[in-house]
Amino acid sequence: MTALMELPGRVWRDEETRAILRTRDIAALLRLASSHGASQSRIGAAIGTTQARVSEIINGSRMVTSLEVFERIADGMGMPDEARVLLGLAPKHPAGLDHLGAAGRAEILSVFPSQASAVAQIRADAAQASTMDILAVRGLGIIGLNDSLLRGSVRAGRILLRVLLLDPDSPVSARRAEEIGESTETFTAGIRLALAQLRELADDGPIEVYVYSTLPVWRVISLDDVMYVSSFGDEWEGHESAMYKLAATPYGALHRGIRRELEEVRRSARRMI
Repeated sequence: MTALMELPGRVWRDEETRAILRTRDIAALLRLASSHGASQSRIGAAIGTTQARVSEIINGSRMVTSLEVFERIADGMGMPDEARVLLGLAPKHPAGLDHLGAAGRAEILSVFPSQASAVAQIRADAAQASTMDILAVRGLGIIGLNDSLLRGSVRAGRILLRVLLLDPDSPVSARRAEEIGESTETFTAGIRLALAQLRELADDGPIEVYVYSTLPVWRVISLDDVMYVSSFGDEWEGHESAMYKLAATPYGALHRGIRRELEEVRRSARRMI
């Protein structure tokens, strides 16, 4: 089978194209290929049929319903995996295979023994980000103090900052304090200090700060589509945990699940700033 000239990557990401794929509108899909320079003869050669058959599909006198034909069309058009899935086909290269590009390979890009070993990468990604989401308990080491990990990045330019901290008035704060061997008073004082320090950042750019009241599990630093994720244990703080750098991929469960968790925590949280 002859390979069809590949469409630009942006075409497959376009919402109109995605709608075509979801509805399996093959006539519209072949017209799209034609609009990017592929003749009907070339399309036919690429998908294993004749120019006359391509013409019939495009003008609506012939319908495509066979899964085998869908597969030939996807292969002939060099369709990326995300587009194949929208068309109802299995991906050729499931996430996790090293031959995919940086945006499509396994979602776990790096593993660090702790936050301290990831500082340089986190700050480099933060310098390029337009949105920063933080899910923490006290957040003092990330954003809550003048010398914390990302405070300088926020002050260096206008960036949308959204922070979720544990509610100091929640019973869960007392539970967490007990887990790590601190008094409730000392523990909650740290959260209140972080909240006060975050109010000072309001003049540097847009900021939203929320408090949540569920047991903390994940500690998240999200910089646009890249996440640095660690966890809270019953005997250690989040910065002491192993940290994973995650990328958004079409089929990655971790990035997608943690993003959903982050958004759900924010939805049910109480806004303070």
